[in-house]
Amino acid sequence: MHRLLRHAVSALLLAWPLSSTVHAQAPESVSIDAQTSTTPFPHFWEQMFGSGRAILSLRENYREDLRAVKQVADFRYVRFHAILHDEVGVYNEDEHGNPVYNFSYVDEIYDGLLKNRVRPVVEISFMPKKLAFNPDDLHAFWYKQNVSQPKSLERWDDLMTHFAQHLVDRYGIDEVATWYFEVWNEPNIDFWGGVPRQKTYFELYDHTARDLKQVSPRLRVGGPATAAAAWIPDFLAHTAANHVPVDFISTHGYADDTVEDLFGTHEDIPMDDRVCRAVAKVRGQIDASATPHLPLLWTEWNVIGMDNARDTTYVGPALADTVRECDGNVTALSFWTFDDVFEEGGPIAKPFTGQFGLIAKGGINKPSYYAYGLLHQLGDQRIANASKNLIVTRTSNGGLAIAAWNLVDPEQHGSSQTIDLTLRGVPANAKVTIQRVDDDHGNVLPKYAAMGSPVDPTPEQVVQLNKETALGTPAQTRLQSGKLTLELSPNALLLIKVQP
Repeated sequence: MHRLLRHAVSALLLAWPLSSTVHAQAPESVSIDAQTSTTPFPHFWEQMFGSGRAILSLRENYREDLRAVKQVADFRYVRFHAILHDEVGVYNEDEHGNPVYNFSYVDEIYDGLLKNRVRPVVEISFMPKKLAFNPDDLHAFWYKQNVSQPKSLERWDDLMTHFAQHLVDRYGIDEVATWYFEVWNEPNIDFWGGVPRQKTYFELYDHTARDLKQVSPRLRVGGPATAAAAWIPDFLAHTAANHVPVDFISTHGYADDTVEDLFGTHEDIPMDDRVCRAVAKVRGQIDASATPHLPLLWTEWNVIGMDNARDTTYVGPALADTVRECDGNVTALSFWTFDDVFEEGGPIAKPFTGQFGLIAKGGINKPSYYAYGLLHQLGDQRIANASKNLIVTRTSNGGLAIAAWNLVDPEQHGSSQTIDLTLRGVPANAKVTIQRVDDDHGNVLPKYAAMGSPVDPTPEQVVQLNKETALGTPAQTRLQSGKLTLELSPNALLLIKVQP
């Protein structure tokens, strides 16, 4: 995952351009025709989530969090690092130097996902020590993964074909053909030790893709899984010129990645716009290539991380705004991560330290958890509107589901926002329900502080916190002559349903 210097530069982030206007906001008036034409609105933002590394998925708290997020987002895929890490035990060599394979933990890992109705994005990483060209090429993360290129591509080929064949034999080709196989993680930075980086990664990709297709042409393989949306044109040109299989493009980008890293420029691009600007850039690069119809999987992203913002109500509006902007350009937008069972810097010492997930240490639901639950209720047909603060959808029963938000960035001081909706094409007095996540709804931080901010909350305390923050029954009202006025405090996210 691309987090180079992410914490070290957090103070500098305050000087970077942010998006939300924080002066007093004039009321916004929006007119919506419920009977107008729509466009498909697949829930691309909740199809896939990231998590730390493979071995963590064997823990019960990981699986409990997986099930909890599945309840609010119904995600289909999870991606994690290090299925080939020595702690998983896949690769060894006997006294004569011959390969020895052991897929016992691999089976437990993938069995656990499938039992919970989640499929893997098989990120093929990192290098087993005995297969590494440099056994000491260890990354700085706490779990010290080896980022070396292989000492032998022939041995790598053998590992890949045995690995893929084992999965097909165990789960069946009809199942495994629905998975994604992603070659490595962020090879353009310090997660890949090959020299030169791009050339040696392309060589690894070529071998891996052909190995997987040798097992079955139905297996889906892609890359380059780069940090900061890098290498895409070069990768596409290389695979096309050398007739290397590629079924999807994957890359990463975060709201607090620099403009220079994402775009190679010094433009003033607000942080809240950077992910979708990068998505659009990569989509354009794919469209201009020899394989313009390849899906784009954005296999890591997250919102601005300064001031522990990822634990706050800010995430909901930032997520909604990203969904609004990225719609139509990406097949899957994989939030990093679904929970805080996460050890890149070592075991997390206490809840609410600004980690990436929707669920904090101990199983405590963050505001982002409830925000995903609200956006999950949007319909799958989108109705265009002129507002930057709304997503309007038609539901399967012919009603409307509308997300509305008031986005205020970390370290800014926003004001409340009024949105006046005028709705046509529905009864003038239609029933309306409203759910919200804001400072007073779904926000665990004041509840946790009132509890005394326990470093290691007990199971009973976790149950209490989640009970106190649960959203409960939606508020009910009616349209008044086809109109509805919404009041949104800073960083409020609302889900409004209008009955048909």
